[in-house]
Amino acid sequence: MAGAIASRMSFSSLKRKQPKTFTVRIATMDAEMEFSCEVKWKGKDLFDLVCRTLGLRETWFFGLQYTIKDTVAWLKMDKKVLDHDVPTEEPKTFHFLAKFYPENAEEELVQEITQHLFFLQVKKQILDEKIFCPPEASVLLASYAVQAKYGDYDPNVHKRGFLAQEELLPKRVINLYQMTPEMWEERITAWYAEHRGRARDEAEMEYLKIAQDLEMYGVNYFAIRNKKGTELLLGVDALGLHIYDPDNRLTPKISFPWNEIRNISYSDKEFTIKPLDKKIDVFKFNSSKLRVNKLILQLCIGNHDLFMRRRKADSLEVQQMKAQAREEKARKQMERQCLAREKQMREEAERTRDELERRLMQLKEEATMANEALMRSEETADLLAEKAQITEEEAKLLAQKAAEAEQEMQRIKATAIRTEEEKRLMEQKVLEAEMLALKMAEESERRAKEADQLKQDLQEARESERRAKQKLLEITSKSSYTQSMNSSTTALPTDLPSFNLISESLSFDFKDTDMKRLSMEIEKEKVEYMERSKHLQEQLNELKTEIEALKLKERETALDILHNENSSRGNSKHNTIKKVS
Repeated sequence: MAGAIASRMSFSSLKRKQPKTFTVRIATMDAEMEFSCEVKWKGKDLFDLVCRTLGLRETWFFGLQYTIKDTVAWLKMDKKVLDHDVPTEEPKTFHFLAKFYPENAEEELVQEITQHLFFLQVKKQILDEKIFCPPEASVLLASYAVQAKYGDYDPNVHKRGFLAQEELLPKRVINLYQMTPEMWEERITAWYAEHRGRARDEAEMEYLKIAQDLEMYGVNYFAIRNKKGTELLLGVDALGLHIYDPDNRLTPKISFPWNEIRNISYSDKEFTIKPLDKKIDVFKFNSSKLRVNKLILQLCIGNHDLFMRRRKADSLEVQQMKAQAREEKARKQMERQCLAREKQMREEAERTRDELERRLMQLKEEATMANEALMRSEETADLLAEKAQITEEEAKLLAQKAAEAEQEMQRIKATAIRTEEEKRLMEQKVLEAEMLALKMAEESERRAKEADQLKQDLQEARESERRAKQKLLEITSKSSYTQSMNSSTTALPTDLPSFNLISESLSFDFKDTDMKRLSMEIEKEKVEYMERSKHLQEQLNELKTEIEALKLKERETALDILHNENSSRGNSKHNTIKKVS
């Protein structure tokens, strides 16, 4: 009995040791994953598990998003997953998304998986019109998206209509012009063909480099009211805080770059922004929900932290990642160059093979023609030989008749003619016989010459026959050589070379004297980048001019009109923020 009790106790203890779990579904931009999590897990435990599964090391850009009461929220790292206001039913769904955006994608995004996730998210935001994109830029971005998906353009593979099922342009852009899907495809393909040689990661990075200059890229908008009760929009992004009119999300009325903000604090529903320059008035605003206030604060803290990180030396982890990325990039570059050389060699070999096959067909045609010429020569030779034989026989016959005539003449001369009349008749007969003999001799000579000419023609025909046979032999030998070359060519290997937060106040300390210098350097780099993009801008303007005649003005949205006004004034995202700061 004691043994039975001990057994039950052991079983109970084992049962208690098994942790309680719940199921979580994680949705990325291109996949879904399910995990079994322990009830005691915090947000960081789940977030780290997802990052390890994806092989992602640049974790500071991302977060796990969920929706509660029509409001977006992010999983807190230091809070238990089940303590969040998440639905009780399982699996509990979270979206793995970029929470913070880089200032310069090319410099900050190191891992290829990071670039890919950003590319997919930004692309979806543009197609869903959460980021405004002008028509000409939409076409260019679509061409890079096609390059990333399909690789290099091949007219033999990517035939007309191959993009028919692809979603590449915002519906607003498609509805704005009297253009058929074929016309859009033609313009996208024209730029797509120019991207030849770019790998998927390179095409995706080019996409992000263009997208990051769009006014609404990386901006989180919140409805607020100022002290007077005027409705406004607050935009939070990697560059700072921006205040917009509700009807104009492109051009901020005023901006507070992170390096010009001394302090941000909020109490209940009121936020206070204190600029670094004490001469500038403090800006205060109110938001509608406490939950929204917390989200704004989270985004301010995260963006400010990243802003400060960018202006410091890279951590050891980032340095290692960048070194590994450089090595990986160099390795892939070498592989691409090797594949490009092998592809070029294969193409040259195929061209050589095609040329040899063409030459072989040509030689076969020449051989056929030579055979036909040989047959015609043989037939001609046979006819000439037969004709020569007939001519010889005729000549012999004429010679025989001439001899008989001569004999007859001699016989007549020897015959005695008794009377003068007989003599005269005889002389006349002799004269006629001589004339006949002379004619016979001339005809015989002519026939003999004709026989000689026929013999000469026969000899020439046989010589032509000999030359035709010799040429046929040469063609046959060339054909065998071509076949050997062709077999060696086709035997190519098939595997030639895939704020520091205090209480509820957000404090900024900008005592670092290099801050303004670093900000100026960043602005300088952006100006240089815009100068390098001059050719790109010319291409965009050319396409804009080309399709302008097809635009339906009555379908222009408010953002289209605002963008056109900004463009006509020469305003861009960065110089606008600089002006209103």
